Amino acid sequence: MTAGRELDAAGIGGAAIRASYLRCRTINAAHGKTFYLATLLLPPAKRPYVHALYGFARYVDDFVDDLAPTMSTEQRATRLHDWGADFLADLDWGSTSDPVSRAVIDTAARWNIPASYFADFLDSMRMDLTVSSYPSYADLAKYMWGSAAVIGLQMLPILGRADDATRWDVLEAHAIDLGMAFQLTNFIRDVAEDLRRGRIYLPQESLDRFGVDRDRLARGRVDEPIRNLLAWEIERARRLYAKAAPGIDLVHPTSRDCLCTAATLYAGILDEVERNDYDVFTHRVHVGWQRRASAGLQGLRGSWTARRAAPATPTGSAS
Repeated sequence: MTAGRELDAAGIGGAAIRASYLRCRTINAAHGKTFYLATLLLPPAKRPYVHALYGFARYVDDFVDDLAPTMSTEQRATRLHDWGADFLADLDWGSTSDPVSRAVIDTAARWNIPASYFADFLDSMRMDLTVSSYPSYADLAKYMWGSAAVIGLQMLPILGRADDATRWDVLEAHAIDLGMAFQLTNFIRDVAEDLRRGRIYLPQESLDRFGVDRDRLARGRVDEPIRNLLAWEIERARRLYAKAAPGIDLVHPTSRDCLCTAATLYAGILDEVERNDYDVFTHRVHVGWQRRASAGLQGLRGSWTARRAAPATPTGSAS
């Protein structure tokens, strides 16, 4: 289905707002390949809103990393603070001239997504300018709340719940676990990339446990301490996936294959790290196209079945 037909199915009209949603879709397709594939398993009427949420998160993340390197930390933090304050003001007002923010502000209004989720996300992005490591997993979890957990919570109204008897607080707990599992998977895969940006997202207490320091990671050679460190964090991520799994059956039937496929492919990154002997330095680990195609086809069959058997409209909202 073309992007225009998705917008039509979602009831999105007007040249400016449609252009904004299309830009978010392009960002998702270019940078969130696994997430984008999973999004295509949703009913067309849901897809533009998920593209908007992902596009916005990626847009802000890139904004942080692409701020002029000649700026001081204080200047970079001030610029992000000012941009974030403008966005939150526009979110409260309900309108903006920003070509990406326009779609996410429209999405937030349509689905009653709390502004606090976006504020918490911006707080975590500001942390990236001043925080380069996290002493404990509890400290890292505070960062992941804003960088990942709230994105799962933002998506819930769009995904919908299975029925009116499904408790939102239970569904939200599973969404938080899944968001953090995705984020921790990225941290494990992107150790080298993050280190080049001066950041380590694996807890210092884990590094200390296995005798790994920043210099050892910077050498970019896999040894037994690094294998043990990554194996430890992989098991932590898998526990999060296991805790999140029951939540998939609690979302609307037409959204389950999207979540299941995303979880399968993201968790597959952990398998690939292990298969690659924990080498996260010489190249970016990814799930092979055969596994991606298999998961995508299985999800596609399931999503077609679900759409025929159930209405595409999510049940209820959290607000």
